Amino acid sequence: MIKTLKYNEIDIEQWQNLAKISPVSSYFQTKECYDFFSSLSFLEEFVFGVEENEKLVGIICGYIIADGGKIKRFFSRRAIIAGGALLDENISEEALQTLLNFTVKSLKNRAIYIEIRNYNDYSLFKEKIIKTGFKYQQHFDIHLFINNETELNISDSKRREIKTAQKNGVQYFETKDIAEITAFYKILQNLYKKYLKLPLFPLEFFIKLSQLPHGKIFVITHNDVVIGGVACVALSKKVLYEWFACSNKNVEKQLYPSVMATYAGIDYAIKNDFEKYDFMGAGKPDKDYGVRDFKLKFGGNLVENGRFLYICNPILYKFGKKIISIIKRK
Repeated sequence: MIKTLKYNEIDIEQWQNLAKISPVSSYFQTKECYDFFSSLSFLEEFVFGVEENEKLVGIICGYIIADGGKIKRFFSRRAIIAGGALLDENISEEALQTLLNFTVKSLKNRAIYIEIRNYNDYSLFKEKIIKTGFKYQQHFDIHLFINNETELNISDSKRREIKTAQKNGVQYFETKDIAEITAFYKILQNLYKKYLKLPLFPLEFFIKLSQLPHGKIFVITHNDVVIGGVACVALSKKVLYEWFACSNKNVEKQLYPSVMATYAGIDYAIKNDFEKYDFMGAGKPDKDYGVRDFKLKFGGNLVENGRFLYICNPILYKFGKKIISIIKRK
């Protein structure tokens, strides 16, 4: 018997166990991540489950968010499922499609589109997901496996830059200090607004992330001034995810704050015996992406786990893309 579940119907112990055994487990589908999303004022969290014969075999956890003023918020309503669905290896096609159909039914009047961002290999489930109306989109990621040769696999140029920065007094450390996090956030905000032209979570997100036992914010400093940083989150000791990274582009070149930001996360993963460092996104295959080239110099492997997109309202989706494009150019 197959049954769909809402939050208050999901057995927490089974959810935690599924996160341990699933071949596509990620932090973003855990109970801890759902609780984190629930604590944030600027988004609406959701979670749905499916069980077969009273066993939990699938979880979809995510959030609904919109950006900007009244008009942009209306046209930017979207449901994001970060990490991909949390699935039992032996979930039946019927149960998987039941979970996805229930997700679409629950979200279609609240979001213009639903995007599933995969951080693992979903080839085992890909065709079954497509059958439910989701469209597959190619998207790169970079995974760096942590072992005795991780440091050696960093390119010669990046190792030289790390040594130069350290010689010039650049430091990095984990912080929970609100003033330091705010300084990091201002640099990140400038990057997203001026260069990337993408929406960014409010400061609240980063302050609350730093307070989590599995959340880490490292700041890069020179002469006690924050010049960059990286926000990470961990899945036990398995994977450390680089969620956000930035650097001040106006500091002296030989300080290499962008290099030190990424290295801070990798260094923490090495020293704390993680299995993998996940860069969380490296662009689309058909587009040149300088950030991808930068990340690859740290020795990681390029993977194509892709994304799944379901458009709930095609008319608003098309019109919304045009409206947001116009707003971005202003």
